Amino acid sequence: MAAKKARKAPAPVLEPAECLTCKGTGEVSRTVRVGRKQRSVGRQTGICLACLGSGETATD
Repeated sequence: MAAKKARKAPAPVLEPAECLTCKGTGEVSRTVRVGRKQRSVGRQTGICLACLGSGETATD
């Protein structure tokens, strides 16, 4: 008689970790400076270069 094989449990679905640079938002803010004295006039948001806007860490 053939023995039954035990089934393996399916692998757990791993959620990607959030990016440490942008904290998962995909955007980062930088201070905008103008003039000779480099006076701060505000903040500007842009895409996070570490995760390219996805908010998740890159897996290699």
